[in-house]
Amino acid sequence: MTPESSHDLMIFANPPPGEGAAVLMGFPGSGLVGTIALQYMVDQLEFDLVGTMTSRYFPPLAMMNKGVVNDPVRLYMKNDIAAIVADIPIHPMICYEISTGILDWLAPLKPKEVLTIAGIVTNESEKRVFGVATTPEALTRIQDHTLVLPIGSISGIASSILTGCKIRNIPGYGLLGETVNAPDPRSSAATIEVLNKMYNLGLDIKPLLEQAEEIEQSMHRISEEVQQSADTSPKKDLPMYG
Repeated sequence: MTPESSHDLMIFANPPPGEGAAVLMGFPGSGLVGTIALQYMVDQLEFDLVGTMTSRYFPPLAMMNKGVVNDPVRLYMKNDIAAIVADIPIHPMICYEISTGILDWLAPLKPKEVLTIAGIVTNESEKRVFGVATTPEALTRIQDHTLVLPIGSISGIASSILTGCKIRNIPGYGLLGETVNAPDPRSSAATIEVLNKMYNLGLDIKPLLEQAEEIEQSMHRISEEVQQSADTSPKKDLPMYG
């Protein structure tokens, strides 16, 4: 496994994705929508772990599962779909370097398309999926499966990836799941339903929705415990002003 380095991003992959692959990306953001969706996909459909990435720009953070440390950014492959799944957030100041490094590495492999999944915070709870694309031609691929954003802006690593795709003439898509600022498997499940239509995955989202119920119940219990603690904590006399 020979590392490839570009713009301070080191990619270890053997073998790399073949030409014509669709590349799906999920980085932590609002609701962890992309990370949850793609990790669920690669686990349920048994994608092969084929590579990893590291960078001096990445935060000093590693996730563990049953005592085993995960690579912070992982590359999976199955048939003609590659998935890049990250556990670490990408700071806005380094989004350009990371997205450029990934796309410079991908461009010679001639990917069919690049799709990134992120969350979008709204005041609604419908779990809609909004869609954007890099060209009007590309937009036709998702306009029947998403709500096309008429105007607005995208921030973070997703925006850098889509901008990089547009510059390189790689068809690029963004799926933005409606979410809140907490882990949101329901929003991730909604984006998976779009992936099912785009890539004919046939992925069952019922287990993910059950996970959503568990998370919601846990968050509700935590909220009640915090409220009870606040209600029973001793009150200090506060100075009065007037």
